[in-house]
Amino acid sequence: MSILLWVIAPYVALTVFVLGHMWRYRYDKFGWTTRSSQMYESRLLRIGSPLFHFGILVVALGHVGGLVIPKSWTEAAGVSEELYHLSAIVLGTIAGIATVGGLAILIYHRRTVGPVFTATTRNDKLMYAVLALTIALGLAATVLANITGSGYDYRATVSPWFRSIFSFQPDPALMAGAPSLFQLHALSALVLFAIWPFTRLVHMLTAPVGYLTRPYIVYRSRDEGRPPARRGWEPSR
Repeated sequence: MSILLWVIAPYVALTVFVLGHMWRYRYDKFGWTTRSSQMYESRLLRIGSPLFHFGILVVALGHVGGLVIPKSWTEAAGVSEELYHLSAIVLGTIAGIATVGGLAILIYHRRTVGPVFTATTRNDKLMYAVLALTIALGLAATVLANITGSGYDYRATVSPWFRSIFSFQPDPALMAGAPSLFQLHALSALVLFAIWPFTRLVHMLTAPVGYLTRPYIVYRSRDEGRPPARRGWEPSR
């Protein structure tokens, strides 16, 4: 079971993540979009969208710093364990609360605005459920283990396991000894990455860079330059 969860499942999720994006870009390029709902309602989006996106950006950067950068590197840079732990708890909790609040507003917006709810697919509902579960488990692990609990140094177990996956030397024993909340958070993240290429989350991997160099689009009326109709001869509509 340990090998299945912490060796096979990560490689399956990563393979689906990479190949799924290649397939999506090749065969569904026009569907590579967020399907924005701003035209239907913008009041809630003005609050929920920035709150969620800025919060999830800080959360992502925190995960990169905690999982990718080894503990020895931060210590060599002069960042003590106490300082790193304090900054991770404070920033992680604030960013997590902002992300959860923003996501709650976005889900409320999608459920209560009629045209938006009508345009919501089963794919969207699955994506929102897995995303909300992953964020909630991560926030719960941070709060319960490091604020209300005695603390847990995930950089001694979870981080080395994460790096071992990409070095093709997976060590499942590292994750097998982690607290259950961290294990559930990792498993939900694997599910999220596996469904990612087939949801609207693909927009996070693209940017409208071409907008900076593309020519202007000129809109003209169809009647511009057309000679006036003769008297008594009205064109059909």
